[in-house]
Amino acid sequence: MKALICGVGGQDGAYLAQLLLEKGYEVWGTSRDAQITDFRNLRLLNLHDRVNLCSMAPTDFRSVLSVVSRCAPDEVYFLAGQSSVGLSFEQPVETLESITVGTLNMLEAIRFLGGKIRMYHASSSECFGDVGCVPANELTPFHPRSPYAVAKASAHWMVANYREAYGLHACSGILFNHESPLRPARFVTRKIVDGALRIASGSREKLVLGRLDIVRDWGWAPEYVDAMWRMLQQDRAEDFVIATGVSVSLKDFVGEVFDSLGLNAGDHVETEKHLYRPSDIAWSQGDASRARERLGWFAQTRMPELARRLVREVREASAA
Repeated sequence: MKALICGVGGQDGAYLAQLLLEKGYEVWGTSRDAQITDFRNLRLLNLHDRVNLCSMAPTDFRSVLSVVSRCAPDEVYFLAGQSSVGLSFEQPVETLESITVGTLNMLEAIRFLGGKIRMYHASSSECFGDVGCVPANELTPFHPRSPYAVAKASAHWMVANYREAYGLHACSGILFNHESPLRPARFVTRKIVDGALRIASGSREKLVLGRLDIVRDWGWAPEYVDAMWRMLQQDRAEDFVIATGVSVSLKDFVGEVFDSLGLNAGDHVETEKHLYRPSDIAWSQGDASRARERLGWFAQTRMPELARRLVREVREASAA
């Protein structure tokens, strides 16, 4: 089997490459410019020399078609595109183009080449917006509240359209928050862990954050890429919510991180309103019952274990 991972340099792309290589796949991966990208996450997992790397611009149909034709994969995992909710407010056009146009180009390339390639698309729980305090499932309506979420929702429905109109084996994984040591520092969970570790090492700084009352469903990223693979092994393509089904506040996440280091978060954390996002989602939780029933998948790592594991593995990686 041969797989093409678009966005192989990101957190999910690197863990997915690791999983597929363990399963005996020939793995190809893309970035916008493979010659200058350092693929840090692949190097951290000792995978850089085991993945066939190539350049692809998702917003350029010719580039996408060329790569898919050359690779001739059995499966495509489309994880490419601007990945930050906060940054999407500053770069809405880039966000929309990289996610929506990129997804459309890949769908069209697969259709152009005969439609036999299976495709996974990385959708997002951000598409749901605020759902009150009711866990979201595959039938929950979308109400996106950021340019990132709007782009993901558009791409999600594009995948569904191509599945229904052209019979493609294309599906979307609606993934809730999932973390790991491979997360970039701009993501709040990694910002919290990095700051707490510096303070535990003697730094006198204060960790400055935005809203602490937001509630999220956090999982462990290596488990979530297994769900992606399982989706493409199904005889019939369909979309799945991937989540733990357990939600905690950011305040509790911060508390667990500092507590694991023997610190009291209240002594070291401050909040600033200028860090609040426009129209931030207050409460988020997923219902992954369909995934458990049809894929045999369920989250094994939940809070508070997740926070403590993140601290432990980031600290070990820093010491290596």
